[in-house]
Amino acid sequence: MRGSTYLAFAGALALSLLGAAPRAQAQISISIGVPPVCPYGYYDYPPYPCAPYGYYGPEWFVSGVFIGAGPWFHGPPGFHGQVNNHFDPRRGYRGPRPKPGAQRDPRRSVARVAHFKGNETRDGRGHTTSKR
Repeated sequence: MRGSTYLAFAGALALSLLGAAPRAQAQISISIGVPPVCPYGYYDYPPYPCAPYGYYGPEWFVSGVFIGAGPWFHGPPGFHGQVNNHFDPRRGYRGPRPKPGAQRDPRRSVARVAHFKGNETRDGRGHTTSKR
C-alpha cells in the first residue's frame, strides 16, 4: 500500500512539473536583404542578376517600376506575366546585361517594351506557369 502511495505521489509530481515547464518557441529568421536595383528587372531565381531589356513584358511594370520577382515579388495574387526566355542565361543567353544600379535608357520604355515577344509565362517566384 505504501508503494502505491509513493507511486501516485511521484506521478502527480511529474505531471505538475511537466505542466509548469515553459514551452520552447521555434523561430526561423531568414534575411534575404533588399532586392537588386536593376533598370529592367532582375531574374526570379538566385543569385538574382539583372535581366536585360526585353526579358520581361510590360505587365511586370507599374508606372515604370518593376513589381519584383523571387522573394521580393510584389505583384497581385495569381499573377502570371510573359517573359522572353531567349534572354535567360539558363537557356544560353550570353548577351549584355545591366549591372545593379545602372540607369535605364530613356529611349527604352518598360511600359511598352518595343517588339516584345513573350514565349513563357512566369509567376514571379521562379515558376513557369505555361508556354505560348
